Amino acid sequence: MGRGRTMEWAARANHMGGIPRKAIILAAGAFARAVANLLNSTTVHNPETLIRLVRSRPPGVPLLTVSNHMSTSVNGNGIHFSVITSDRLDDPVMWGFKGFPTMDANLARWVLAAEDICFKNRVLSYCFRLGIHSFAPERVQFAGKCIPITRGGGIYQEHMNEALERLSDGAWLHTFPEGKVSQENEPIRRLKWGTASLIARAPVTPIVLPIVHHGFQEVMPEKYLFGRRPPFPLFNKKITITVGDPIEFDLPKMSEMAVSMSKDCSSSSSGWPCATRFGLNEAAQKCLYSSISKQIWVVMENLRNLGKTFLKQDD
Repeated sequence: MGRGRTMEWAARANHMGGIPRKAIILAAGAFARAVANLLNSTTVHNPETLIRLVRSRPPGVPLLTVSNHMSTSVNGNGIHFSVITSDRLDDPVMWGFKGFPTMDANLARWVLAAEDICFKNRVLSYCFRLGIHSFAPERVQFAGKCIPITRGGGIYQEHMNEALERLSDGAWLHTFPEGKVSQENEPIRRLKWGTASLIARAPVTPIVLPIVHHGFQEVMPEKYLFGRRPPFPLFNKKITITVGDPIEFDLPKMSEMAVSMSKDCSSSSSGWPCATRFGLNEAAQKCLYSSISKQIWVVMENLRNLGKTFLKQDD
């Protein structure tokens, strides 16, 4: 908390008439479509729900999509993002399927990216605020409309407030609530609380749409040759994306339960503010964020199992 926002002006829609953002989102969209449809085959289940919510929502209502994370880290040291960040291959390629408005800069999602990797200097900061792609033996990354996040900075850091502002504007934000990549065919990992805090703190509760995908771990495997990832995305792989239905949250009731639960538990203080709409103290916030995260986890895990049945049907 207290840190300024990294080159926020470059992320504004009216920066240079919006031309740089539109150009790079167009390039990112072309890359996503090529990887998803030309180099590989992508099957999407229930795409109409995602497309409808991206294109048309009630005025002022934000969209918050959440998904698992299967593509590799941006470097060879196994570094993972600690909150809900992304600059991996599954984003933006998961938006590259046929029929999705991949190249529309106005409809493109906002996403969080690690500040110490993507925003380490002014050139990278500017590019990632707009969008950038790069290929090198140690990294493959392609992103746009990025919000920097400080790893270890907690859920009340200044850039999380920026993400909250995007939701307050009724925008679309995508998060990876697991907080790290998992290329194993295993249950969804325990979710970090960053996504839950955004849901609870947003002035208007966002539409929360779960998405689970499979196949990106084969397009960009963590260990390919000599324990390293390939320099470029692999081809002739199957990508399956399963879109769920929006998750309903009864936040007033959940907040009441959180207050009750917090009276029976003890935890160390992190100095959190009373930052939710319901004026909860830190102990109650932790209970609330845990409950929201658990509800999302259950839905994502069920969606993962549903996706496994789709995979068997496609084989």
